[in-house]
Order: sequence, then C-alpha cells, then structure tokens
Amino acid sequence: MISLNAATLLSGNGIDVNSLVSQVLAPENGQLQLYQQQQSDLQTQASLLNRMNSDLSSLADAVNSLTDVIGPLTAQTVNSSQPSIVTGSAQSTATPGTHEIVVNTLATQGTLYTDALADANTSILPDESTSGDLEIQIGGPTGATHDVTITAGSNDTLATLAGYINTQAWGVTATVLNDASGARLAIYSQSTGSSGALSVAGNTTVLTFNGPVGGTNAGFTVDGIPFSSDTNTVTGAIPGVTLNLLAAFPGIDAQLSVGPDLTQATQAISNFVSAYNNVISDINQQFTVNPGTNSEGPLASIGSIRSLQSSLLADATYATVTGGFASLRSLGITMNDDGTLSIDSGQLSSVLSNDPSSVVDFFQNAASTGFANNFAADLRNLTDPALGLLNLDLAQNQQEQLNLTNNISQFQDHMTAQQQQLVAEFSQVNALIEAYPFMLEAIDMQLGIQPSSAGSTVPATGTSS
Repeated sequence: MISLNAATLLSGNGIDVNSLVSQVLAPENGQLQLYQQQQSDLQTQASLLNRMNSDLSSLADAVNSLTDVIGPLTAQTVNSSQPSIVTGSAQSTATPGTHEIVVNTLATQGTLYTDALADANTSILPDESTSGDLEIQIGGPTGATHDVTITAGSNDTLATLAGYINTQAWGVTATVLNDASGARLAIYSQSTGSSGALSVAGNTTVLTFNGPVGGTNAGFTVDGIPFSSDTNTVTGAIPGVTLNLLAAFPGIDAQLSVGPDLTQATQAISNFVSAYNNVISDINQQFTVNPGTNSEGPLASIGSIRSLQSSLLADATYATVTGGFASLRSLGITMNDDGTLSIDSGQLSSVLSNDPSSVVDFFQNAASTGFANNFAADLRNLTDPALGLLNLDLAQNQQEQLNLTNNISQFQDHMTAQQQQLVAEFSQVNALIEAYPFMLEAIDMQLGIQPSSAGSTVPATGTSS
C-alpha cells in the first residue's frame, strides 16, 4: 500500500518518484525472487546429480574390471627364487606351475673398436692416399656387408666417419671414444644376439680393429630343455610367460613359479566395494533428515533416486546358481544396515588363495550369469547416456533451468518496461504537484488576494514528501 501525506503534497513539496515506483513493484519483485530461488534449487540438484552420476560411472568401471576375462581376477604372477638372474611376467592364459631355469649366457650386443689415434680429427687414410675402403658385416657370416668408401676431406677422420655411419640406418651406432691413449672409433649393434654380431670384412684405412666383441645369443634351459634367444626378453619358452634374463650363472638353478595374482584380484574386489559404497552413501545422504531444517536432501523428492537405490541393493545381494560361491557373503563381503558393504580381509584372502578359479567363476562366466556379469548389465542401463536414470533427471533439470532462465529474462524485461512507465507517470504527477502552489498564487493575484502576512507559501521546488 502506498501512503502519502495530503498536506505535504498540497504544499508543493512533491513526491519521491523512485520510492513510489519501488513500492508499486515490490509484489512483483517477490515473484522474481521466487524464480531465482527455484533456479538455485535446480542448480544444487544438478550438482548433486552430476556427482552421483560420476560415482555411478566409477562403479561401472570397477564392476567391468571384474568381468574382464583378461583382467585382474584372471591375472597371473611370476615369482623367482633368483630375481637377480631371471624374472618373468605372465599373461592370464599362463598355466600355473613351477619351472627350473638355468641361464648359461646372456644375449650380448655386437661391438667393434679400433686402436687409438692421436685425436678424432686425424685422417684415417694412408699417407698420400685420397680414398680408402671399409667393409662392415652385420649379422655374422651370413649377414649383410656394408661398404664404406672413405674420401679425403669428407669422411676420412674418426669424427666424420662416425657421423657418416650413423646416417646409414644399418642398425648400428658409431661413436668416438677419448681416453689417455687418444681417440678410437667404436661401433655398436643396436640389437643383441647373433643378428647383431659385427665384423670387419675389408679395410684399406690405417685403422686397426680389435677382434669383435659380443653378438652372441642367450643360452638357457627351462626344465632341462635348452633354448637359444637373440634377446634377453624371451617369449615362448614357457607358454604365456615372458622371461627376463638378467645374469648368467650356469651353476645356479632358479625356480620360477607361475600362479594367480592375488594382489591384483584383492585390489579389484576392494575397488568395487569402495565404488559401490560411494554411490550408496551419496543416496543415503539424500534421505537423511537435517535436524536444523527438519528436511531431507535436495534429491529426496526425485523418484529415480529410490529406484536407483533399490536396483543397486538388488544387484549387491544377487546370488549365482553355479560355481563354488553363491553370494558376496561367501567371499567375506557383507552388507551393513545402511546398505554399504564391508570386507572380511582374512576370509577374502583365504578363498582367493585356496580356490581362485571358483572366485573367478562367481564374478564372471561364459554364460554371463556371474555376479559381475549381472551387475554390469544393470549398470549399462543405469548409466546409459540417453536413458540412464540420472541422465534423464539431468536432462529434465537442464530443461527446467533453461525454462526458468527464459522466464526470468522475460520477467525482468517486463519489470524494466513497467518501471520506466511508472517513473514517467509519477514524474508527471510530481511536476503537477510541485506546480500547484504557483498556480494557486497566480489565481490569488488575479482575484486580488494578498499573500499571507506569514510570507510566501511557495515551496522549494523538488522537495520530496
């Protein structure tokens, strides 16, 4: 309600235009604040939905790892009794067992080197010669021979010859070594084993090459069977296992045991439980009453949150009908009163150690009826970009925010126009009110009425009441 003092108005002091306009528009400002509060509520819900959706995606990743046939549940590990001699890594297809390894020789890099010259810039051509020739054979007696034509002023020093060889892509690296004796050329094969063996097939320079070094295959036995390899990283000697030969000790037997990687399996199951608990905790927070406001969380009124909770609880209590384990409880994983899961580490470790294949069967199988298979199928629907529960809610939330933004924009435009109109109207009224005393004085003068002895009653122009 607008309140004005008639006596003040008639005195010509005018009105406070801006104050009156604010009073007229006050009820509509309340509607604007309502829109803005609704928008703030939607933004809060969107933030919570996005966080919950992110946690749900992390849960899907954790469950998918439990369905992976070459994932952490089926991973194999290799333990060596002599890790300074030989180690190994295994694929999930490796057969568990123990093997005896004896490393007799390592695969070595082929090397050639010369006697020392005065320095790296000394010519390697004989006196008064302007050219020469050097032939390098790579790969043993049957390997390729590469001819290097030595030309004075081009590649006739150790430094320029090394640079030339390095541009040829022969699978070797040349360098100049310097010590107290002078400078010498060294050529190294870029591969190990007999395929990297180096030798000098011809030489008309002043360089004196020492006998070739290295370029031999690794020699080892696996369970008494001899093997040869041109690298120290060996596949095929034990199916599904890669051996890393580190040192040659012909007289030492190294035992290599291949078996399930319990560490990876335990971590994968723990990751699943942690991811599941994060989502359940997100949901529980929405249905927890805040004592201060006596209200639930911002998402409690959204029906899909209850649906999501019911679906996850059903998945967590799913029981399989095949294999040695029927439920999470049989692995040492139990459900708490609030729906979260807890792990009995001792029981889980025991079942993984004693019957790892049955644990794998519980989570995944060829018929896709395992615990993780079932859970993953549900999560694919729940996290579907278009039809997933939370994604549908987010899409609706975004549309409602867009509608509110448009409403607020239109309402503010309406308010601005109305404010401008009211300011114009009230300004006209104010002008009339301020002119009233002057008009009255003019009438008095026409009627011959003398001003009051108290003096003029004309007010100061523009005074607000």
